Amino acid sequence: MSEQIISADLVSSHNAARKADLERDYASLGERLDRRGIAIDVIRDKVEKFGVAIPSWGVGTGGTRFARFPGAGEPRDIFDKIEDCAVISQLTQATPTVSLHIPWDKADPNRLKQAASRFGLGFDAMNSNTFSDASDQKLSYKFGSLSHADAGTRRQAVEHNLECIEIGKTLGSKALTVWIGDGSNFPGQVNFAKAFERYLDAMREIYAGLPDDWRLFTEHKMYEPAFYSTVVQDWGTNYIIAKELGDKAFCLVDLGHHAPNVNIEMIVSRLIQFGKLGGFHFNDSKYGDDDLDAGSIDPYRLFLVFNELVDAELSGAKGFNPAHMLDQSHNVTDPIESLMLSAVEVQRAYAQALLVDRKALEGFQEENDALMATQTLKVAYRTDVEPILAMARLRTGGAIDPVAAYREAGYRAKVAAERPAVAGGGGGIV
Repeated sequence: MSEQIISADLVSSHNAARKADLERDYASLGERLDRRGIAIDVIRDKVEKFGVAIPSWGVGTGGTRFARFPGAGEPRDIFDKIEDCAVISQLTQATPTVSLHIPWDKADPNRLKQAASRFGLGFDAMNSNTFSDASDQKLSYKFGSLSHADAGTRRQAVEHNLECIEIGKTLGSKALTVWIGDGSNFPGQVNFAKAFERYLDAMREIYAGLPDDWRLFTEHKMYEPAFYSTVVQDWGTNYIIAKELGDKAFCLVDLGHHAPNVNIEMIVSRLIQFGKLGGFHFNDSKYGDDDLDAGSIDPYRLFLVFNELVDAELSGAKGFNPAHMLDQSHNVTDPIESLMLSAVEVQRAYAQALLVDRKALEGFQEENDALMATQTLKVAYRTDVEPILAMARLRTGGAIDPVAAYREAGYRAKVAAERPAVAGGGGGIV
């Protein structure tokens, strides 16, 4: 049996005080859904099986280009991060895996595997880092990595990705996510075509190192840290990469990696249609790649993304098997609380999308009844599915109200007393 960081007695007491109200709410919602021909227990069972990976880097406090303000009890290393991830998993029962970032989380793979298995955690996609320089790195990525003009720098970046695969093999991971910050800040700084060809050549070497049962995820991002051009700037380029590399290469969609108001759900549909949707980094944004909590700004967009995912799931789209991961930066909240709520918001969007009357929607689409088609989506979106999510947590051993249980446990104060305080720092921009 897996170890639990939060006392099982505390979680049990927390749930006992809320169980009766939850059961009444669940029964009431079940009656309303039954009138729509929806069996609430079927939705609940699907929610129970739905999981999203926690990013190891997400449990630490993020920052801005100007400054970083450390939080109390920040994790000192990957093993502290695993413990924080275990708390999220225990209370939400929605985050069974952790996604590591190398070299930030580099440690003995067998020790990492043992530490995670204590809490019943597995490992999701490995993430390589060639967008910043490590302390023991010989060549700098200041002017690029996989697309760098210097062959030695490209070789170093390729070897790093191959190392990530080797670490992941020991951990039981089945995917590698590659995101690069390569690009330019001035017109004329790079030759677009040559830089992209160098990138493709380097990626072909990485792809060749994949085990047969692994997938390769590539991310697109229109800007930052390069502000004039980036090598993998949009989903079209990302699709080209996946097609060029082969059947094990897929596009990873980060909701913040697009210009404001871009129709991300349509991009998702396109990638599903042509068999190249690898998965997601879920977050939210107001202006750009803000890495805000999932569903905190535009929960309807998150629902619309899941509307496409559920449509593909129910229609049996060929090769449909997206990876679900969070990717967020928390500057003013407790990262554990934010990640718990984000995992719940992703589940919420999934549950709401499962409530869409697909037959009615298709009919309205075929009849060009725009008003009723969009209202069909709104009926599902406006349904309060919280009783379903809470019941799923209760049945699987989680907390009915994860944040309340977490605060009752006093976990943050406990680790703050054990982990040395971290000094703040400036980003060098004034």
